[in-house]
Amino acid sequence: MTDEKNILAFENFLKVEKNASPLTIKSYIDDIKQFYLFLNKELVNHVEDVRYSHIRIYLTDLYKQELTRRTVSRKLSSLRSYYRYLEQEGVVTSNPFNHVVMPKAQKNLPEFFYEEELVKLFEVEDLRTPIGQRNQAIIELFYATGIRVGELVKIHKNDIDFSINTILIHGKGNKERYVPFGSFAQHALIMYLDDGRKDLLAKNSDDTDNVFLNNRGKPLTERGVRYILNEMIKRASLTSTIHPHKLRHTFATHLLNEGADLRTVQEMLGHESLSSTQVYTHVTKDYLQNVYKNAHPRS
Repeated sequence: MTDEKNILAFENFLKVEKNASPLTIKSYIDDIKQFYLFLNKELVNHVEDVRYSHIRIYLTDLYKQELTRRTVSRKLSSLRSYYRYLEQEGVVTSNPFNHVVMPKAQKNLPEFFYEEELVKLFEVEDLRTPIGQRNQAIIELFYATGIRVGELVKIHKNDIDFSINTILIHGKGNKERYVPFGSFAQHALIMYLDDGRKDLLAKNSDDTDNVFLNNRGKPLTERGVRYILNEMIKRASLTSTIHPHKLRHTFATHLLNEGADLRTVQEMLGHESLSSTQVYTHVTKDYLQNVYKNAHPRS
């Protein structure tokens, strides 16, 4: 069974009506197409013919692939949304995924850096070079703001306001927010913008307002940022891994450890739901327990 017409219509719905990101849309469509392959194998000829029994078999197949509960939940969520759309459009009369219970999410604590590890990262770059100044500005800004890598590469010069040390961040779903940054990030950014960025930009005949540039003077990509971070971790001789989201986790964890309230951290991270931010409170419980043991007379 193929259903390109409905899939394309749903894809357009996600783009236009939901303003979903390209990555989210791709994830939805991939999940839906995978489900259609399963229906072909089960000889189900129409989406209207799907029953709860088919979904149970599908779930069994997913678990046989040793997928995480988070991944299985995402796939079920994609299919539930797809069937909700089909129901609204009159293609099906009911949504069989409404009766499916989502697997309980695995409580994987987010990885983060300890402060002594960060100090090593902050000291690896040669600040006399344009590349070193750029890399220093990247690592300082990640830690200072907790922004996503996709948000970092979209920063333009006029998004930065040094008079009050804030950046206008263009987040998911075209949502914007202002995020503050401190003196270390300010110093690194000013050094890079006044010096290193000009040298990098001179290598490119096309002018650009993107703050972060590659060694050819063109806007840095998300892949390029990940490569830069991996090279920094090697030079710092740290055994831990690094990725932009780990720095985001570090930003949130350190703020909460020092007493920042959850709502403020939620706002800075750009989370729609407070529950997305609450994952970091699990990390800080160890910290709170240690404080209690060291400070309470009867601990």
